[in-house]
Amino acid sequence: MSDNNNAMSKLNELKKTIFYELLNVMGRVFVIVRYSEDVQIGTRGFVNAEKENGLVLVFNSKMNFTWSDDGLISARLVFGTKPEDCLIPIEHIIAVYSPELQTQFVTTYTTEVNNSSAPPAEAAPVPEKQEEPGEKEGDGLAAAESDNKILKVDFSKKKKKK
Repeated sequence: MSDNNNAMSKLNELKKTIFYELLNVMGRVFVIVRYSEDVQIGTRGFVNAEKENGLVLVFNSKMNFTWSDDGLISARLVFGTKPEDCLIPIEHIIAVYSPELQTQFVTTYTTEVNNSSAPPAEAAPVPEKQEEPGEKEGDGLAAAESDNKILKVDFSKKKKKK
């Protein structure tokens, strides 16, 4: 195994470890996925702003998703009211973070091999204050900023009447 492949393999394992640690501590974790033809976001795909800045996805501990041994996340994520089948290769995850813990892991490490389909995206800035999303069991939420395919998500919890 070449030094670049070995480094990439270790980096991907670190991303996975951080992902699961944040998920176990807080019950949810955010990831930023850079644009690539290898990343499948159902029929929705990436919108223009996401192609440049990456797509923010939210995973919670109640979701049904798989992370295969070869580094592929398979999940059914909800964009608005529409569920989309998503396949996310780990090498295209450029950030893993938790707003509650004020913690983020960001990488810009690329190789010629994984950079063939798209230039590296810069991580979108993490908002200073992130409110809790109204997640439903089994739902994944996606957030982004502009374009007609973008869903604006209200992350505030509704108060229950007593």
